[in-house]
Amino acid sequence: MHKAERNRQAILNALRRAAGPVTSADLAGMLADAGLPLSERTIRLYFAQLDAEALTEPRGRRGRALTAKGENEVRIAEVIDRVSYLSARIDMMTYGMTFDLHSRCGQVVVNTSLVAPRQLAAAAPRICKVFADGYAMGTLLALIPPGQTIGDITVPHDKLGLCTVCSITLNGVLLKHGVPTVSRFGGLVELRDGHPTRFVEMIHYDATSIDPLEVFIRSGLTDYHGAIRDGNGLIGASFREVPENSRERVVQLAAQLKAIGLGAFLQIGMPGQSVLGVHASHGRIGAAVIGGLNPIAILEESGHRVQSRAIAGLLEYNRLIPYDMLARNLKQFL
Repeated sequence: MHKAERNRQAILNALRRAAGPVTSADLAGMLADAGLPLSERTIRLYFAQLDAEALTEPRGRRGRALTAKGENEVRIAEVIDRVSYLSARIDMMTYGMTFDLHSRCGQVVVNTSLVAPRQLAAAAPRICKVFADGYAMGTLLALIPPGQTIGDITVPHDKLGLCTVCSITLNGVLLKHGVPTVSRFGGLVELRDGHPTRFVEMIHYDATSIDPLEVFIRSGLTDYHGAIRDGNGLIGASFREVPENSRERVVQLAAQLKAIGLGAFLQIGMPGQSVLGVHASHGRIGAAVIGGLNPIAILEESGHRVQSRAIAGLLEYNRLIPYDMLARNLKQFL
């Protein structure tokens, strides 16, 4: 049954990628190239089953194509397959980044948002205020011109890529200095008079296929306008755990990171102490880390839909600029 289900899903995925009718002969070749050899006869048997379920439909000599129901079936399967994908991607990017704290060279993990230049220029003062008030991951960002690529995102001709440093960068730095980090969840932190008080929303990383902060921003649950107006609002943050005997080392590294524009710790706990209302596991201490996508949420709160991707890829540290240079660097694209 497991093998049959795997073959069935592979056929549906191949039909979706083809974006049009495919014959059994063509599909056999596509699957063979992907390392799944199935005979044309076997594929025709699967087609008969999928037709009966209304997931595919015959298109004459051109072959079979997905129905709307089939498209939905593929989408649901992808979501199920991607549960725990985010945790795996966090570990992969943590291990893959090359940034060296002492030489200030190498790649850091970034988030990427695609924004029209004029829209970004109009929001620049508020974006910079998020940085200035300490509600962003560090003080650095990058502008990516049209046509350039970050991870698997290519910036369209009518957009700019706004990259902010992802908080997963902290995991990578800590790991390179002998401190293993467990990322437990992303959430929203309530601010009162500019001070973080407690987590009020949370989504665990190992139970989602989408970055929690992306979810909160798209759902309209954040309040950065309130945060930059009077210090009362809801901002994105995440909860990390490190060994309790590493606290002194973590505090030292946090200070060094802040000095070079990569500071992001809202609070580092003590053994047996909760952090913003959350207790760490036995033998560990908790740390609240500010969200890297926080600055771009201002646009979403203003009613502008922005395509954003957390943990989008790796970018050389020397391509980052201070946030107060954003408006100046935008002029060439207006």
